[in-house]
Amino acid sequence: MFYGSDIIYWIILGGCMLLSLIASGFVKARFRRGQQVELQSGYTGEQVARLILKSEDITDVEVVEGQGFLSDHYAPTEKALHLSPEVFNGTNAAAAGVAAHEVGHALQHHQGDLSMWGRTVLVYPAYFGANFAPLLIMIGAGMGIYQGHLDSTTPHSMMGLYLAYAGVALFGVSTLCSLIVVFNEFNASARARVQLARLGITHGPQEEATVSGVLTAAGLTYLAAAIGSLAQLLYWMWRSGLIGGNRNND
Repeated sequence: MFYGSDIIYWIILGGCMLLSLIASGFVKARFRRGQQVELQSGYTGEQVARLILKSEDITDVEVVEGQGFLSDHYAPTEKALHLSPEVFNGTNAAAAGVAAHEVGHALQHHQGDLSMWGRTVLVYPAYFGANFAPLLIMIGAGMGIYQGHLDSTTPHSMMGLYLAYAGVALFGVSTLCSLIVVFNEFNASARARVQLARLGITHGPQEEATVSGVLTAAGLTYLAAAIGSLAQLLYWMWRSGLIGGNRNND
């Protein structure tokens, strides 16, 4: 029994999807709640972003209004902050938090942060690994399975094992990237909190707590993705015989 007919795989996959849905729903709920807390300073998300960039003497990053709900992101190749309409025009704690978070990524890029560098370098290999690694592992395991175990006693099965191991290595790159992204996201949020307080954009415990809640919730979506990726990596390691003793070398 392997992959498509393996109940363990579907349990892991279902758990990952459920965790992702819960995290996504939590973010949206926090953001909606944050929209109800208006900033005393009256700054829009666009103004927040420009103010922080100016304070750090960053003049080559553009702030533009994007499209789509919570589509906010920093594009390092373009050196542009894309803020969703709700954030770009919003004058509330949620908009300020998200805008400052995206500027946090610009600060990482400007200062040569290692997590930003690692995320940028690994993004395409990680995408390739997540999509093609399972196929390599299935083909490799199919070639190497002997009487229900992964066998390495014949050239044919050895090739299968090498394919399976290559697939696991590829998926490992994807998992590594997801872990780096978690650190990168929480670091950007920490930078955002510092900047908002330093520049007096947020005032009082309510605004600060609301911003913190929005940023923490957003970070949990990446943590959920990393947990899911790690769980799948362990599954593929087990199926390829790297852990759990699912292999026969006799």
